[in-house]
Amino acid sequence: MIRTVVSYGLWAAIGLLALAWLPLLAVIFMATAPFDPGRYRVGRWFRRSAVTAVKLIPFWDFRTDGVRISDPRRPYVAVSNHESYADIFLISHLPWEMKWLSKEAIFRIPVMGWMMRMAGDIPVRRGEVKSRAQALNEVRDRLRKQVSVIIMPEGTRSGNGDLLPFRDGAFRVAVETGTPVLPMAVAGTRNAMAKGSMRFNRARAVVRVLEPVETAGLGPKDVPALRDRVREMIASARSDLQREIYGATGASGQGHPPGQTRAETTDGAR
Repeated sequence: MIRTVVSYGLWAAIGLLALAWLPLLAVIFMATAPFDPGRYRVGRWFRRSAVTAVKLIPFWDFRTDGVRISDPRRPYVAVSNHESYADIFLISHLPWEMKWLSKEAIFRIPVMGWMMRMAGDIPVRRGEVKSRAQALNEVRDRLRKQVSVIIMPEGTRSGNGDLLPFRDGAFRVAVETGTPVLPMAVAGTRNAMAKGSMRFNRARAVVRVLEPVETAGLGPKDVPALRDRVREMIASARSDLQREIYGATGASGQGHPPGQTRAETTDGAR
């Protein structure tokens, strides 16, 4: 009960943060839009709001590690597993901009949805072929403007924590445009915010960025093999992270986390 009450208070604080951030983001958008068609700068400031929100949540210890991108304006199709809504807060700690492919319903949320549109994130409606096609066109547009895009190819969060099958869309676009795939493994956020709950729980979470996978020279027939290769990379890294975070309990997350992982703190991560 106490944790629930505290969670309501934290959501209120995050709501106030979003209200304060909106005019700031609007000013940055108006100042940079004429010469920043990819909305890179306004997007970076939007992600900083998520990093700031994490600082308000005493239950979360979020970290990043793995590959560091040397040229943030070289576009990638980033793909990650999906554990909870907290994934957004975690991945936003990475020190380069990526546009998010997200459910259209989130864009209808006042303030949050307005900022997502200013940042150039991409809405998609599940189960609608026309919407998916439009969203993939928007992905191609962002890549042409030298901004990376992040897609979660599972399509939804797993109810039991298992890694779901990956869909082809992200990999088709990467092959079609000759854009490298940037795999990312996330672990720990499933405990931070359980599926179907908005309560904040004590958790340590890490996103690990893996080596990019080049797509130059690949064609449509190579998409399934690329998809499966990237999924295996993410599955392996995710298992490693779960062992580091949870110790001998593995993915269950019921044991007491060990003292310190090899994860590095970057760009405001705690």
